[in-house]
Amino acid sequence: MKLVSWNVNGLRACLGKGFEDFFNTINADIFCLQETKMQPDQAQLDLPGFEKYWNSAIKKGYSGTAVFTRIKPLSVTYGMNLEEHDQEGRIITVEFEDFFLVNVYTPNSKRELLRLDYRMKWEDDFRSYLKELDKKKPVIVCGDLNVAHEEIDIKNPKSNRRNAGFTDEERGKMTTLLQAGFTDSFRYLHPTEKDAYTWWSYMMKARDRNIGWRIDYFLLSDRLRDSMKAATIHCEIMGSDHCPVGLEIF
Repeated sequence: MKLVSWNVNGLRACLGKGFEDFFNTINADIFCLQETKMQPDQAQLDLPGFEKYWNSAIKKGYSGTAVFTRIKPLSVTYGMNLEEHDQEGRIITVEFEDFFLVNVYTPNSKRELLRLDYRMKWEDDFRSYLKELDKKKPVIVCGDLNVAHEEIDIKNPKSNRRNAGFTDEERGKMTTLLQAGFTDSFRYLHPTEKDAYTWWSYMMKARDRNIGWRIDYFLLSDRLRDSMKAATIHCEIMGSDHCPVGLEIF
């Protein structure tokens, strides 16, 4: 089974930058999006054979997630049933026979870390949500988690130490999540690979120079480790300031 996740930073814009070409070429069974920035009726998206599920933010043109799947789900839910977190369209949970898939767009802590306190609350609540799901069946989590976990996951760790996405607090929450029974698929299969990034600033030709961050992930319940076949970063794919990431499981 092939799964793909991509923060498209505005699906309507990405549709004009090769989205459908990549979608058709990669031939995924499940394709997850973050930062769709749209309502479902705002774009024409013809995907034969796929069921489409959307979670849009109440605020128009902001945040949002989507899941396109060839495999019919047993159930689909939106958010984590906590009103303070469920206004921005950040989570879709799709239940399949053998696992839950959770597509997530984690809140950014913002410049000056204005939203860091909220982010810490989100992290604790999201981890609790995943642990409850994991009691029922294994979980695969994908999306933009808005954190570079280790120094190997960011080009300039020292100069970014207190920037949103690389604070000690955010990295610590990621460590806590992994210790709660989850595996970072890419780092598990590529433990020493450097310069492997999924997001680059639009400024100062950062992507051309590969000055990036790895903040897009596939995590999975530890007991699914043996089912992993490949974890990939499609850094050659343009259309967004993020690139797609993939997971193949047996």
